[in-house]
Amino acid sequence: MYVRDAKNRDEVWLLDRIEEADIDDPAFRSRDYVIALDEETSRKAGFGRIRVHKTDAGNFCELAFVYTLPPWRQQGVGAHVIERLVAEASDEGYETVFTFTRQPSYFTPFGFDPRETGDLPDPVKARLEAVRDERGDDVIAMSVHADDFEVPESFRERFKQASPADKPEGDGVEETPEDFGIDPSEATYKYDTGN
Repeated sequence: MYVRDAKNRDEVWLLDRIEEADIDDPAFRSRDYVIALDEETSRKAGFGRIRVHKTDAGNFCELAFVYTLPPWRQQGVGAHVIERLVAEASDEGYETVFTFTRQPSYFTPFGFDPRETGDLPDPVKARLEAVRDERGDDVIAMSVHADDFEVPESFRERFKQASPADKPEGDGVEETPEDFGIDPSEATYKYDTGN
């Protein structure tokens, strides 16, 4: 298993999974996502996104969501998606990453701490209120300093051994000439001997 940045060719897959998961992403851009894949089959196992909020009162980074496909759950996939996203936020200069959730126990093993609404910077507080309007009043804010983030060793071990709980639909991703911008009906080949 590994986690990589989403590519343009992943956009349709991402949009389909976002719709299946009933996730609302009004500012969808595939380049904001990372995807977890099985190294042997290239089968996608999960994805996630960070969202940078730029306001007059200051900027902040939100772990917008993490989703693991059902056959891959309980295998550390989400943990590694979060790890990649927090690292990317840190690389972009954000020391603290916020998330808004109804499931704080999912995030506490990684070092996320619940935050009191009154202690939040104004832009983060405004975002929390917007999320509560969408998802309910039981949503809380959590944050982690990028240097304090860690993936528990048991999650790392599960990730190394991850395999789907169902049978794959195929032998992985079949790459076609069109994936590389080649029109096979018009292409000539460099090493074509003419035979």
